[in-house]
Amino acid sequence: MPTATATRLAQRRHVPYENWRPPVIGVSLLVPVGADCITVVDLRGMLMLPVGALHDGQTPEEAGYRVLTDPSGRLRLVRRVAVDSVQTRRRKVITHVMAAAPMTRGTVRSLVYRDPRAIVRVMPTLQVLDQWSIGRTRLLVSLQAMATGDTACIEGGVVQAQVPSALGA
Repeated sequence: MPTATATRLAQRRHVPYENWRPPVIGVSLLVPVGADCITVVDLRGMLMLPVGALHDGQTPEEAGYRVLTDPSGRLRLVRRVAVDSVQTRRRKVITHVMAAAPMTRGTVRSLVYRDPRAIVRVMPTLQVLDQWSIGRTRLLVSLQAMATGDTACIEGGVVQAQVPSALGA
């Protein structure tokens, strides 16, 4: 006959963990180049949008400037275009997508990514979308929000009508 402790442990095993650790908050940069290309970073064969952490007391814009540094000073973050929130098993991951003003290929060459192992590249947007399976929804929604002037919210892979106030920081 199972004991009360064994029964409670069995019940806990089936309950998902939620918010028992502080969320991981980051920022991702969407830097358009011309009409049909975007800036990506190539970290040892893994292509991704430039990303970085958002620390306590920092705005997404301040964190964005730490992700890509620009000695020429031409990188200009325009606004937040999307907020992506995913509840993993043990913590929530929130990513703010910041859009930059369009840049030229020559200007992108001067950008320096926070990780010195990575190479900053310019790729056609459609090629990036074809190659990515993870992060494709975030990129598509961010591109649409950038084009329409809205701020999109993705929560658990589902696009929401508006950004919840809890994520609006």
